Amino acid sequence: MSFSGEVKDELSRQISLGRHCRLAELAAVISCCGKLMKYPNGRVDLRVQTENVAVARKYFTLIKKTFNIDTELSVKRNVYLKKARIYHLVIKKTEDAMEVLKAVKLWDNRNNDMLPVINTILIQNACCKRAFIRGAFLAAGSISDPEKFYHLEIVCITKEKANQLQEIINHFQMDAKIIKRKKYYVVYIKDGTQIVDMLNIMEAHVALMNLENVRILKEMRNSVNRRVNCETANINKTVSAAVKQVEDIQYISKTIGFHTLSKGLAEIAELRLKHPEATLKELGMLLNPQVGKSGVNHRLRKLSELADQLRDQKEETL
Repeated sequence: MSFSGEVKDELSRQISLGRHCRLAELAAVISCCGKLMKYPNGRVDLRVQTENVAVARKYFTLIKKTFNIDTELSVKRNVYLKKARIYHLVIKKTEDAMEVLKAVKLWDNRNNDMLPVINTILIQNACCKRAFIRGAFLAAGSISDPEKFYHLEIVCITKEKANQLQEIINHFQMDAKIIKRKKYYVVYIKDGTQIVDMLNIMEAHVALMNLENVRILKEMRNSVNRRVNCETANINKTVSAAVKQVEDIQYISKTIGFHTLSKGLAEIAELRLKHPEATLKELGMLLNPQVGKSGVNHRLRKLSELADQLRDQKEETL
């Protein structure tokens, strides 16, 4: 099961004790994947369609516990995706469908139809906002594998629904954004820390701990990689500098010889040729008396400058 599937499975098994929270979660599910069917004889039924068994299970349970209404469930194969199943949950009695829609604040008395967004009266409490986000994620959300990258999104049918969901999420100091993808509007979060907070808001505590473990391991790996890269860069820099120093000293030896150098420069030149892999500190400890890193670096820089001068003089004579 994918990480997104694990999160939904955990959320589907949570049933809020408060009726107001159950109504908020139901409102989100119906708003995201519900449809009101009207018939010529005046009968209406309420349908919810989903490919996720966790969503079907949660919706069925919420309807039963909150209203004690029977929901007809049917399962069909997706014509385009042979392995996928589509779950159809239908409340066939008109009075039952109306009772649910009015309770979740999605019924428009003026137009005798579903409202485009829920009435905010339903989500005045913070707990109800959490439940609504949980329902929206269950119905139309997904979260990427945290081993690869961080991305949480909830797909909305209309911009109006996306704006409302974004506002509810950002009530918890989130930074949810909206992007249009084909004909849909996607509310998304890409920051790893905020996705952890979102799992906490939705009360997916097991998934939250799993995500935190992944984040810690990734941070450790990144830290180790940064340290290794830094050390590798330093080694490469040191080796390159040592190779250049050896080349300069050999050039001085071939042109004017060490006997023309001061005692300090001659000593460090000979030591560098004998110990090309040694660090500045190690070279300084081999001198008598010992010299610090800055002193060794100063002498080697002097030798490099002298080698460059000799090369320039040779070019001028040519």
